[in-house]
Parts: sequence; structure tokens; C-alpha cells
Amino acid sequence: MMKRLIIVIALVAIALGFFPLATQLSEASTLTNTAEHYVGKGAEELGAANLVTSVVVSYRGLDTLGEILVLFTATTGVTTLLGSTHPTSQKRDDDLVEEGRRQGSELLATGAAFLFPLLILFGIYIFLNGHLTPGGGFQGGVVLASAFLLLLFSDCRIQLNHVLLKRAEAFSGAAYVAVGLLGLWLAAGFLDPRFLPAGEFGQLFSAGAIPLIYILVGIKVGSELTGIIDSMRRCQS
Repeated sequence: MMKRLIIVIALVAIALGFFPLATQLSEASTLTNTAEHYVGKGAEELGAANLVTSVVVSYRGLDTLGEILVLFTATTGVTTLLGSTHPTSQKRDDDLVEEGRRQGSELLATGAAFLFPLLILFGIYIFLNGHLTPGGGFQGGVVLASAFLLLLFSDCRIQLNHVLLKRAEAFSGAAYVAVGLLGLWLAAGFLDPRFLPAGEFGQLFSAGAIPLIYILVGIKVGSELTGIIDSMRRCQS
């Protein structure tokens, strides 16, 4: 009884805390000074046809770096808690492979074999064109991870190359920071893409270093999420 009472009191307190926010929430009719600068000068200053890209990877590049660090911390925590590299877990995994009890259905395996390369290409397309169309490194990385998720669903006996995943994650993260420092050194600030030629507006090779930044973000996000998926899969083995 006491436990239920505490839960009710907690829910009421949360509701009271959010009530003023819900009642005072209104749609903004004007842009702030910062937003006006982004909208008016973003395309001219950075050369990216996708204005959201200009904000995410350049104007607020430090915030994006923080998001990547959060994802890295989450990956490290999941891997540590699940103990995916524990010898006992690996032995159990190998035993199941030998017994052949982890193979998915033939229909799922055929569909995965057909969709896997398409999803990989689609993920690459998303982060390669993030400076031109909606999308970017985070979205493309998630698509890459979903391709590997489908592959593992189709046949859980598949073993991913963890060394390659870790190297891709480490390289992309280090290169991302290096690109940011090059912007600080050769341009006007951290992750300023203008240390590379702007190119022709609206073309694939444009917007300075923004496409390179999104490629690195896509690889890092994809490798980290794939690592999390594989750790969860091994934990359930």
C-alpha cells in the first residue's frame, strides 16, 4: 500500500511540475537574433544547401561533439555491463554455433542477403548527401547499423569482426576531432568547414569539410550502434 501511495505522489508531483510548461507553451512567431543569422547567412557562409547541416556540424559543432561522446559512453557502458567478451559467453556462443541452433528462417536469410547491400548503400548515400538533402551522419549511421541488425536476425551464427568495428570507431572519432582542430587552426573556429574549398553550391563536392565531417560521423555512429547490437545479441545467446 505504501509503495503505491509513493508512486501516486511521485506521478502527481511530476504532473504539477510539467503543468505550467504545458499551459505556457506557445508557438514562436519570430526568430531570435541567432536564428536570423543562421537563416540569413548560413548558406552564404558555409555553402551547404541543407541549412540544418550548417547548424548541426558547424555553428553548434561542439554540441555535436558532445552527442558523439554520449554515444561513445553508452557503447562502452553496454559492452562492459553485458560482458560480451567474457570467455564463458564466447564458449556458449561457439557451442550454439556448432549445434546449428541459431540459424534463422530461409525466407529471412534470403531477404537479408538481398537487403543488406542496399541498406549499406542507402546509409552511405544519406551521410554523403547530408549537406544537400535531409539526413546526415547520425541518420546514415543508424541505417548502417540496421543493416547489420537484419543480418544478425537472419543468422545469429554470423560473427562480426570486433577488431574492425573498434578500429573504425576509433579512427572516425579521432579524425572527427582532427577535422575540428583543423577548422580552429586554418579557419574561424572548431569544426569550421571553410578550411577546404567551398565548391559549387548545391553540388556533391561543396560546403567545404561538411561532407567529410558527416562521413566520419556516419562511420562512428554506425560502428558504435552495431557494437551495441552485437553485445546484446551475445548476451541473449
